[in-house]
Amino acid sequence: MKKMMMQSCYRKGLQVCLLLLMVERLQGRVTAPERLEAPVEKPFTLTCSVSRERGELLRQVRWLDVKNQTLLTYQPGNRESVSGQQHVELASSPKDSSAITIRRVGFRDEGCYTCIFDMNPSGSKQGLTCLTVTAQVTVESNKTAVSGKKASLSCSYGLPEKVQQITWKHTSAKGDSTEVASFAKRSDPMIEPSFQGRVWLSASLSDSQLTIQPVSVQDEGCYTCLYNTHSDGPKMSTVCLVTYVLPKPQVSYKTTSPGVIEANCTSVSRPPAEIVWNVERDNRTVGPPVTTLLPQGDGTTLVISTLTVQSGLLKDVSIKCLVHHKGLESPIAVSMNTKIGTALTILISVTTAASLLVMSLCFCLWKCFLHKEDPMRRLKPTTN
Repeated sequence: MKKMMMQSCYRKGLQVCLLLLMVERLQGRVTAPERLEAPVEKPFTLTCSVSRERGELLRQVRWLDVKNQTLLTYQPGNRESVSGQQHVELASSPKDSSAITIRRVGFRDEGCYTCIFDMNPSGSKQGLTCLTVTAQVTVESNKTAVSGKKASLSCSYGLPEKVQQITWKHTSAKGDSTEVASFAKRSDPMIEPSFQGRVWLSASLSDSQLTIQPVSVQDEGCYTCLYNTHSDGPKMSTVCLVTYVLPKPQVSYKTTSPGVIEANCTSVSRPPAEIVWNVERDNRTVGPPVTTLLPQGDGTTLVISTLTVQSGLLKDVSIKCLVHHKGLESPIAVSMNTKIGTALTILISVTTAASLLVMSLCFCLWKCFLHKEDPMRRLKPTTN
């Protein structure tokens, strides 16, 4: 039992000795984060602290930048003693600590910083903290484009100094991935053969723009903008493109039975259009319209809306087919112009009257010409 008690006391005594030794070693040491990450274009604060020995006084604090040049110096408790480079400022910190803020972090701020505490009487004590500047790839929100028109997709990365190459990839709705274009340092943009002639890529390692013209239905899908960096690895983001095919509606009608006419409004588009009928000042229709959707092989959809009306209605009012589509600012209206007969009659009457007037004028001119020739004939001498 005594032996066990002696062993226990020995262990406790050893622990106390080690603790005192660690405290003695920590005194006068500077502590600072070994590595930090700072987002580009944002303010960032660096901190470090010192543990003073008994009787030590802190006279001055100095910060050195990544090139070991003086970044900022000051005397604790004396704000007027602060001096340094314009892009940094002294930040508030607890006692025996120091903090500085880089107002706007850039690529040149990446590296290791030294904080130095000038102590009296023990001398200078210093610590080291290393900063890595980071950035994220940002893209615009998802876009829509009209088939046959132009579409531009953009992405950006705040640290072009780290970029080796930019690559754009297209992923279709089926999941097939295809490389579209790329751009690297000291080279021209490269367009894959299947996209040449209608795809262009800007020559930039920061703000990249992919332009497609003309856009087709096959271009719909998601596009990944990939930045390959030499120190931070690949950085990427994705933007998706939706392609519209605008409708070009047509209206036709035919007589299906005595007194009944069937009107059809058709539209081919992507996505499918919505068709409604507008019957002016009357509702003499035979039941509601019937809509049929027929998918086409090119990704579009044929929409057929059929409305049955009484034939007498065509003589009295205007019937319009209204086509609504996401790619249109306002619906397209196509009218069944039932007054074309009257207009045609008026046109024929006007044309006939004009023709008769021209013929009468020509006849009068001809008569006048003959009348002028008769006196000349009378004056002509006769021969025996």
